Amino acid sequence: MKNHLHKLITHSVLSIVLCCTLGKNVTAQHLMFGLGDAKVEAGINFGPTFFLGDLGGKVGKGTTFIKDLNYELTRLMKGAFITVYPNEWMGFRLAAQYTYVEGIDSIISTHGVDELWRKQRNLDFKSNVWEAYGAIEFFPIQYIMRNHEDYDPRFRPYMFGGVGLFHFNPKGSLKDQNGNVTWHDLQPLRTEGQGFTQYPDRKPYKLTQINIPFGGGFKYILNDKVNVGLELLYRKTFTDYMDDVSTTYIDPQFFADNLPAADAMIARAISDKTIGYVTPGVTRFQPGDTRGFSHNKDAYFSFLFKLGVRFGDGGYSNGGGGGNYRNSMRCPVRF
Repeated sequence: MKNHLHKLITHSVLSIVLCCTLGKNVTAQHLMFGLGDAKVEAGINFGPTFFLGDLGGKVGKGTTFIKDLNYELTRLMKGAFITVYPNEWMGFRLAAQYTYVEGIDSIISTHGVDELWRKQRNLDFKSNVWEAYGAIEFFPIQYIMRNHEDYDPRFRPYMFGGVGLFHFNPKGSLKDQNGNVTWHDLQPLRTEGQGFTQYPDRKPYKLTQINIPFGGGFKYILNDKVNVGLELLYRKTFTDYMDDVSTTYIDPQFFADNLPAADAMIARAISDKTIGYVTPGVTRFQPGDTRGFSHNKDAYFSFLFKLGVRFGDGGYSNGGGGGNYRNSMRCPVRF
């Protein structure tokens, strides 16, 4: 699925390049295969991405949204989109993009017992994230003013929501006595007993899942064809295992009972990294002790800068005031 999403992103970017190449010779009606006056906009977006999960975080037991972010783990998201606008107050967007998320307990600043507990848990993860989604954009002010032909602003706020697919693959680290770090895929190691007969209620999690993207932003019309914008894109997920941490520690003997010997050895070491962290040779936690909190699902969000280009005749005109942009961009007659 990861390769499939990678191809989808590549095809989206190629489509944008193709549209840019052919944009002068085609009309919006051609691009829309007969969908009347609908207009097509394509572009790119990029910006910082943040992860919200069990690992890392700020003071206390962990708060929500931006109050619980480790800003040093900010990573860049990049992608491309195509949006169809049947009118000026609604759009249908398809987007594909790539980002990267991670969480690290050891960077937590110690202020009290709750922070110390999470810091000494000493877990970490990192994961590439590929995603594709469809969403509906809604411009409330454009809708309210839809019957006013002369209303044609450059600044246009909007909100959106949709459904998507994303692929992740969490990896965790181990450090040997010489300080060498190796990274291991966590899902096959079943670190919390997922799929073990001893834990029938813990099912293995899938690496490709559905998410719900939503948010809002604004676009600013530079001219009849080009706009720039800023957007908050939040993804609600239905998994608590993007960071491979959700419930409780298990009896380490169960790894040997359910996994190949080599995997069992890695799983035992990587599932509980408090061994020797507080007291040499001793683990802080016992089977059944809290490892994560399953009542809050993982999420991630991005602040995006967007660049969009409209193709075909009409640009941002809405049949009335849209021509104001073309007029405003012309040189004065005396020149």
